[in-house]
Amino acid sequence: MNRTRTRVRTLRRTALAVPAAVGAFALTVLPASATSTPAQIATSKTNGVAYLKTLQAADGSYAGSGLSNEWAFSAFAASGTAAADVAPGGDLTKNARTVYRNLLATPGWPSGSPVVTDYERGTLNAYAAGIDPARVSASRNLIADIYGYWQTAEAGYFGPSANYNGTVFAALSLAGAKTRTGVRRVPQALLDRMVSRVRANQHNDGGWNYSKAEGNPTELNKASDIDMTGASMAALCVSGVPNTDPDIVQAKNFLKGKLVSNSGAFNAMFGVNTSSNGWAVSGLNACGINPQTGDFLTAMGKTPIDFLIAQQFNPGGGFRYLPGDTSPSAYSSIDALRAVAGGGFTATPPVPVTSGAPQWVGQSTFTAGTATKLALTVDDGAGGLKVCSVALTPTGTTTTLGAVLGAAGSSATPAGCVTSVAPSSGTGTITAVNGKANSGANTWKVSVDGSSFASATRGKVIGVGDTIALRWGA
Repeated sequence: MNRTRTRVRTLRRTALAVPAAVGAFALTVLPASATSTPAQIATSKTNGVAYLKTLQAADGSYAGSGLSNEWAFSAFAASGTAAADVAPGGDLTKNARTVYRNLLATPGWPSGSPVVTDYERGTLNAYAAGIDPARVSASRNLIADIYGYWQTAEAGYFGPSANYNGTVFAALSLAGAKTRTGVRRVPQALLDRMVSRVRANQHNDGGWNYSKAEGNPTELNKASDIDMTGASMAALCVSGVPNTDPDIVQAKNFLKGKLVSNSGAFNAMFGVNTSSNGWAVSGLNACGINPQTGDFLTAMGKTPIDFLIAQQFNPGGGFRYLPGDTSPSAYSSIDALRAVAGGGFTATPPVPVTSGAPQWVGQSTFTAGTATKLALTVDDGAGGLKVCSVALTPTGTTTTLGAVLGAAGSSATPAGCVTSVAPSSGTGTITAVNGKANSGANTWKVSVDGSSFASATRGKVIGVGDTIALRWGA
């Protein structure tokens, strides 16, 4: 992979390969400061938010073609600022949330040749902005868009497995972007498949890198990257892995081994820089590991938060990319602020202070005749899990489970999610799916948006954006 990476294709800030000499120099010029206090962190957040507001375009946008600043939504949310309250010149008709939602709903977004990370990035930032990612519009369901990249031949990967990054951010987005009531919308069986792939890609040194390493001793023995280690840790933790798990402990020890004592920085693969440190801290935050105490307080009394705050220009509020830089970097400022504010890779949106603005916005019903997608998993209870995005055109404001399964038989991506359903018509109890029939207490059950599993019937009402999980079992 080209070491100058873009957010559009890898979700990462542009990272320049810093020569070893520059990296070594950076370690010698860091400003000294005491361990950051709550007051200093609060000031850093206030000034950081003020800087991110200056990145908003006159039309209210943060995202556009090519590299863009839409990750600002995750930093705003972590800092307690609602995207709906961010508007150029106070013009609330151009507030950042509305403009971003309109962009995501555009038929041509993200491009003519999208990749899975486009939809993962959109999901994480829509959620942080207070946009239900499964209900962006009558036709846009970002969760279903991600499901369409499931790798049937390599279950657990999303997008080409060589780009391990796509699977990490699938876990971050599908587990992290919960429903409006805070329920994880996807089934644990799906998260478990991704967790197994993340574990299999952990390098021998305890960290991770962008490329696939699973099954390749040479790759597994290569040095890890602190930013991808932060993202992978977060992917495990948001998927339900506790921070006491051996793989998380190994990752924590890897990061600890990269600490620079006199600054609290992590020494990244290409030298000390703010963005890499921000990603590492966000990983610790997502796992509930305090980056200010214990293993991350150096012998000289410095922490990663100290390093990040030391890179901030005040009162301007922006953060530099390299310690010696004389001007702020938009991407580094976003990465750093999200980390300093205690955020992982997304955050629950705050309630806007703008009068009448709700915490969440989203499509409430299907629009008859408008093509859309729904996210579907089919778990046979014996280790077989099928994942797909189902394309359908509803005829009313709601549809039924029977209609969704019928559509899945002919218009699912990837194909083969549903090959047969019995009965094939009516509204009654589903007795068999993909040739597997109900047997005693083991029957087909359905969960919608993370609800408890209940008997699956063809007449079960399905609404716009519902995430559907079928499971055979007691």
